[in-house]
Amino acid sequence: MRTPNNERLSSDIVEATGSAKAEPERRCILSGEHGARASLIRLALSPYGQVLPDVHAKAPGRGAWLGVDRPALATAMAKGKLKAALARAFKTGALDIPGDLADRIEAALRRALTDRLGLEMRSGTLILGTSRIAETARAGGVALLLHASDASEDGRRKLDQAWRVGQDREGTGDRGTILPLDRAALSVALGRENVVHLALGDERAATRVMHPLQRLTHYLGAGSGPGDTEHGGQRAALRPTQAI
Repeated sequence: MRTPNNERLSSDIVEATGSAKAEPERRCILSGEHGARASLIRLALSPYGQVLPDVHAKAPGRGAWLGVDRPALATAMAKGKLKAALARAFKTGALDIPGDLADRIEAALRRALTDRLGLEMRSGTLILGTSRIAETARAGGVALLLHASDASEDGRRKLDQAWRVGQDREGTGDRGTILPLDRAALSVALGRENVVHLALGDERAATRVMHPLQRLTHYLGAGSGPGDTEHGGQRAALRPTQAI
């Protein structure tokens, strides 16, 4: 995440300077670093004082923002730093922080990703089936290639090769993205049996999927920071990346 220069900061919001269309930024309450609002995780306060994940940032009232990964969050919780940071952000010490907050955040981020995949499935932008994906990839029609976490190495290798051929990237070693979801989770999300590989041909749809995917992988400690959009030298929102 980058820190903007010469900006006046508030406790909760840092608005990006520049044009009116610039994406607003937020400050992580633990690291103090700034990142795009859509890349951080918002925590909200229930009417009963319970701190809950608000990954879609729609809950009313003041929010607190996290840009750290799960291991860093667990450390902050164990040392009492999270409670102190939340007390400052919400301006109250009457907080109920669930002991399983880290689990709840991960579950919410996973749900956001599977929900997005389900929406893309219903809108017809997903490409399923090994043969269909391979054919489309060789023709240069795949913007994002995804594999279940338990997909076989041989299955991934064949589709990765087809994608490289279609993108004229033979010899680069570029590979599709291995999702932090297994075939069972994908099958439930998409309402299909044994979903192991999937792809998107539309770059806008690929961007929509990469947003929740990058947030989840960063939180799990397996991805780049919230402000990053590049993985392995490629534009992650538009092209397959190496395993994350």
